[in-house]
Amino acid sequence: MTKTLKQLREDARGCQNCTLWANATQTVFGAGDPHARVMLVGEQPGDEEDKKGLPFVGPAGRLLDKALTEAGVDREHLYVTNAVKHFKWQLRGKRRLHKTPAQREIDACHQWLEGEIAAVKPHVIVCLGSTAAKAVIGKDFKVSISRGQFVESPLAPYVFATLHPSALLRVQEDEDRELAFKQLVNDLSLIKKALARD
Repeated sequence: MTKTLKQLREDARGCQNCTLWANATQTVFGAGDPHARVMLVGEQPGDEEDKKGLPFVGPAGRLLDKALTEAGVDREHLYVTNAVKHFKWQLRGKRRLHKTPAQREIDACHQWLEGEIAAVKPHVIVCLGSTAAKAVIGKDFKVSISRGQFVESPLAPYVFATLHPSALLRVQEDEDRELAFKQLVNDLSLIKKALARD
């Protein structure tokens, strides 16, 4: 029997399937429309998400909101989550900086992502970045090669991957950052195209 998002959220709260829970403030579960036709899957919570308990509320989330607006997609009608539910970080000075989750940590969290997909039953799944793409599409998937292309998946009729907004925040040159942002907006525009096909 498929669990509800509420049941999954409660179960995930006490998850200790990997060691990330020990240094995280809390489990950051998905949020948004429980009947959304579109699910966005990111990598893991960041510093602000870890503190607030919500996905995509930090700098990358604000950039995502801007890109969604430009693509004509309303975030209120989406379900947004991460492949990994605890913040993996290292201390640099007084700041907690993001560390990329290991495959074992992605695998340990996979049951929660599978549960969310089963409960929401999205028509479109968008993977933001390589960690999300590995969790949803497969370990060999390369965002740099197949970004913005629909791939076959048993999880939803339309699945594709694009850049993670946090990657744009790390781009040094303004021109390069603008180009990457346009690519992100163009990819997110595929959401409307996929929904219009039915």
